[in-house]
Amino acid sequence: MAGGDDRARAGKPPPPPPAGDEEGFVVADKALHLLGFEFTTISEREVAGRLPVTDTCCQPFGVLNGGVSALVAESAASIGAYMASGGRRVAGVQLSVNHLRPARLGDLVHARATPVQLGRSIQVWEVQIWRVDPSTGECKDLVSTARVTVLAASPTRPEEMTGHEASIKKHAKL
Repeated sequence: MAGGDDRARAGKPPPPPPAGDEEGFVVADKALHLLGFEFTTISEREVAGRLPVTDTCCQPFGVLNGGVSALVAESAASIGAYMASGGRRVAGVQLSVNHLRPARLGDLVHARATPVQLGRSIQVWEVQIWRVDPSTGECKDLVSTARVTVLAASPTRPEEMTGHEASIKKHAKL
């Protein structure tokens, strides 16, 4: 998929991702899922995943949209903060993103969020997004880096959080 995806280069959308109700399939973040993002690790110390850079997530010049990078950063940090807080309700309160190099249409990027500070109510997470080298599968060029401050609120959650919590915990065990 990385580098040589003819579908992405032609501007065609990727095949639709599996529905969230398929056996064994978990959607940890609906917006990222719709863009084709796939989580590879979810824990209280690291959240990681990958995203094929398709026409859907590119700006008009054929590079990864900075807003998509911001979405990846805040979502990954929020899921990590949720895990690290023991399932408390979380909300991003500050996001700072530096875009360093472009990821181009057809590339594959890898995102990794790690905690900088895990306080009782405030957490700070560092998120790095790398371009993956298609020949080696290794992270090669740092595309962007972000710092996300997350507020962890009271442990009471609204009813609709129950299903989301189950999907995150199920994925975290994989």
